[in-house]
Amino acid sequence: MNYRFLAVCQALLLAAGATLHAAAPASADPFAGGRWVDLSHDYAADTLYWPTADGFALEVEFKGVTPQGYFYAANRFRTSEHGGTHLDAPIHFARDRRTVDRIPVDQLIGPAVVVDVRAACAADPDYEVGVGELQAWEQRHGRIPVGAIVLLNTGFAARWPDAVRYLGTAEKGPAAVAKLRFPGLAPAAARWLAAERSPKAVGIDTASIDRGQSKLFESHRILFEREIPAFENVASLAALPAVGARVVALPMKIRGGSGAPLRIVAWVPAP
Repeated sequence: MNYRFLAVCQALLLAAGATLHAAAPASADPFAGGRWVDLSHDYAADTLYWPTADGFALEVEFKGVTPQGYFYAANRFRTSEHGGTHLDAPIHFARDRRTVDRIPVDQLIGPAVVVDVRAACAADPDYEVGVGELQAWEQRHGRIPVGAIVLLNTGFAARWPDAVRYLGTAEKGPAAVAKLRFPGLAPAAARWLAAERSPKAVGIDTASIDRGQSKLFESHRILFEREIPAFENVASLAALPAVGARVVALPMKIRGGSGAPLRIVAWVPAP
């Protein structure tokens, strides 16, 4: 056996290992060079809900010093599924489609496409975002990729939590539903997105993916029939670029739920 050859090989391997170790970073942060943006409204007594839904309530179970001498705090909360920043599961408007707990996690994470329609919605609170806006966006930024999370920035998040300015009415009960006024996604645009671009999800910074004056909730039905969930009452979309951000939208995992409170965030890379 050529021991001198083996010794040379060992020395070369050790040197190569040392070089690789020195070149590797101490910690590889996949999110270095960017920032996180919280796209969620918090839950509190002033959180906005559909006129027929109960609001959010936080009830103190205990807050103070225990007999053993240490501080302890615990609460309980009550909330409807569909209020505040929340997810609509497909079962909400489509029979036998997915409930909250059955939506795959990878469908709730993906590249963000942000369509800015603030000017049109400021001029008309009943505005519907149409196929034309989506195609105009593509002319400026490129084709909406398959598997994107499409977010509609109507500008209405800036009105939160003023119910009159955000919803069109502060009244509660079934009669108040007819007084809702806020923008949404036109059914034709929902159909075009579902058929031509296959997004993972569609989100909006209003109380519904359909506009407030909708009677048939067609955009919900079109998207949900195709297992495309919706994110509603999304916040801070003005902080995102038209392309380049990545969304993580994780709802409370309610078994059998038609919707759930949602913590949605976006990672925006450095320019």
